[in-house]
Amino acid sequence: MSTTMDAVPAAPAAGGSSEMARPSVIRRIMRDKVAGGAALVLTIVVVAALFAEWVAPYDPYAINLLNVMAPPGGDHLLGTDSNGRDILSRLIYGARNTLMLGLVGVIFGGFFGGVLGILAAFYKRLDGWIMRLVDVLLAFPAILIGLSVAAIAGAGLTSVLIALVVATVPDVARVSRGAAIGVMEQEFIEAGRALGVSDFTLIWRYLTLNCISTIFVFLTLRFGQIILIGSALSFLGMGAQPPTAELGMMAAQGRDFLFMAPHIATIPSLAIFVIVLCANLLGDAIRDVLDPRLQQ
Repeated sequence: MSTTMDAVPAAPAAGGSSEMARPSVIRRIMRDKVAGGAALVLTIVVVAALFAEWVAPYDPYAINLLNVMAPPGGDHLLGTDSNGRDILSRLIYGARNTLMLGLVGVIFGGFFGGVLGILAAFYKRLDGWIMRLVDVLLAFPAILIGLSVAAIAGAGLTSVLIALVVATVPDVARVSRGAAIGVMEQEFIEAGRALGVSDFTLIWRYLTLNCISTIFVFLTLRFGQIILIGSALSFLGMGAQPPTAELGMMAAQGRDFLFMAPHIATIPSLAIFVIVLCANLLGDAIRDVLDPRLQQ
């Protein structure tokens, strides 16, 4: 005897049956030399950040007042800061915290935003309420959200993480709602409802799985922006607090010595630029590969 689930038309795969005959996603991305270079740079940064304890040449928190603001070269490849700490070591540890901010912001913001958007598309009675909440969140810039959170919870990485998640939710909710509305118009959704399939099954198996690729593409493009916002919040003093190494805070600490030792501020600023640029270039390549609207 067939079950109700067996009678429901199978939801079409997001990429279609022809995906199996196409080269792997990684291989297709690597065909783009710019994207391949960006992926290589990001891989090096991520590996160095993950294994900072073994990669960093010095203790990032070791103060040496006899060697403050040393220029790049010699024993300290990128010089030292105003406290005599090795900038390369702090850069490696700082990249770990900066990448963590972006990754956590994207994961949790993407999750909550995706849930809100999909629920708004599935339950029409909730659509108005959810999207008005999204509109309210969109009215507040991430910097203002960070200031509010810091005023309540105090400055620190936790405050920046909360601000980044809240700033990510509304954009992801809009994207996921748009993708889910398109899936809701498909026949297999109506067939499932007619056969009495539970809402949970319809939402997860037939709606969410067909929207994941669209949400993922958007999050890859959002990742660089989240890193930039997190670094800006730290630069303003709402993120990591001394002596914690974080790229935005390192740039802020070096702004008082721009004329005496410009490398203290410019090196972490350049690192932020490179990470965000590579993330955006790689995100564009992933979008070109995964977005079905761009496929011929």
